[in-house]
Amino acid sequence: MRYETFEPEVHDLNKVAKLVYDVDFRTFDMLFKDEESAVKTIAKDLPKRELGDFFKVILDDDGEIIGILMIYDSEVSHRFYLKSPRLLIVDILDHFALADIEDDDLYLAELAIDSRLRGQGIGRKVVCDVIEYAKSKNYKRVTLDADFRNPGAKKLYERIGFKQFNKKSVKFLNFERGMYNMQYCLKD
Repeated sequence: MRYETFEPEVHDLNKVAKLVYDVDFRTFDMLFKDEESAVKTIAKDLPKRELGDFFKVILDDDGEIIGILMIYDSEVSHRFYLKSPRLLIVDILDHFALADIEDDDLYLAELAIDSRLRGQGIGRKVVCDVIEYAKSKNYKRVTLDADFRNPGAKKLYERIGFKQFNKKSVKFLNFERGMYNMQYCLKD
């Protein structure tokens, strides 16, 4: 398994868009009429984003995409650009539900493993790789969010050593998005 910086002109854009969809399918399903239109919109949006070195594709030994990973710290500036109004709503919901990133934090923003490969320890391995990377770069902690509606992810993170430090939610129409903000402390 290896990580490569995502390049829309090199990597399978539709596969990556599907994995982005998988990260937050419940929200996308609320905003789009179906999975296909959500994935199509995400695929159109990805090349416009300045993702930089913090958005990775996870490849198997044969070079096939088996997942995605997005990590960043407080130094990464978010650039605004014209996007689909529905994707803008996702960003707004994220703003109110996701963990605040402090100085010296490495934030694990997105992690998705191909649905055919889940349950094989790949996600756990990726999270442990992120922790090792954070240690090597002298970050204070690794933070991430576990959706209220995904207790399996929260349990996985807790088994690895993450602890909940906050809980946030936001309501939009009849939809609620909530997150357990979790941390893995590397330094006191």
